Amino acid sequence: MRPIRTLEGGHEVNEVFFTDVRVPASNLVGEENKGWTYAKYLLAHERNGIANVGISNQKLSRLKRLSLTQKRSGKPLAEDPLFAVRLARLEIELRNLETTNLRVLDGFSKGAGPGPESSMLKIIGSELEQNFDDLTRRALGRHAQAHTPEVFEPGYNGPQVAPKNMANQSAAYFNKRKVSIYGGSNEIQKNIITKMILEL
Repeated sequence: MRPIRTLEGGHEVNEVFFTDVRVPASNLVGEENKGWTYAKYLLAHERNGIANVGISNQKLSRLKRLSLTQKRSGKPLAEDPLFAVRLARLEIELRNLETTNLRVLDGFSKGAGPGPESSMLKIIGSELEQNFDDLTRRALGRHAQAHTPEVFEPGYNGPQVAPKNMANQSAAYFNKRKVSIYGGSNEIQKNIITKMILEL
């Protein structure tokens, strides 16, 4: 197992190598030679979760609160037309994503298998989450400082450049670059969508 460091310096994922591994036939899951079929089915369901509608809703609420307290040219960001338009676009995209997600979940409850919508949810959801992090980082300005983990340690007495609830925004921004890769990169999802739609 070899650790992979993420952009913000964290360690959440690894490369795992299986060399000369033998697995007893008694451990076979499902039918022989159907592993990729099962994996594709599970990945499609995973992609619905990667859409992260709930997390994006939390990020929207936080961003709306920030827009009332963070100022630009002496006025709250909520009154800045450019910022307000960007925030409104993100909220509209999130509402569309939420509706599509509910539609797909309803289909699952009625026995429908995952279709191209799962890949669409993954692409839009991952990009939306990254856009929320980016706009939050921009809203915080200098308070979205480079991540300094020691700020969160008990008894920390060093310089406080930003309030504690803001000090990790740059780390969050860099960490979420990976969302458009895991579960199948967004570029691959576009190929899957095209293939599934053209074969219908």
